[in-house]
Amino acid sequence: MQLQYELKDGAYHLYDMSTPPSAVTGQRKLRLRTDDVAIAFDVRTGIVQEHGSPNRIHSWALNTRRRLRSSGALDKANDIVVVSGPLPVDEINKCLRITGYCRRMFSQLPTLPHGKRLAH
Repeated sequence: MQLQYELKDGAYHLYDMSTPPSAVTGQRKLRLRTDDVAIAFDVRTGIVQEHGSPNRIHSWALNTRRRLRSSGALDKANDIVVVSGPLPVDEINKCLRITGYCRRMFSQLPTLPHGKRLAH
């Protein structure tokens, strides 16, 4: 699966680019539509754990941290970071394509432009 976000009509659309486009519409199958995107990742490695709508990802992170702490894996629980909001599409897609990129994006977060202003 090759996932990619696109910004359309002020919302993030997630597509699986490994599926063929529809013969009728020319569009690939829409997997998610959300106003903002959240990415959960391991802060040490920068590897993406989950991504999608902020409510689902924050819930996933909370439950995962709780399970890890109850099993004694405090370091792993504390390493889960969630970034959400109107992030630039190219940065989101780099996180999905490049292993460890989230750590770099996280360090640059204060200087990143508002993600929805870059839409055409």
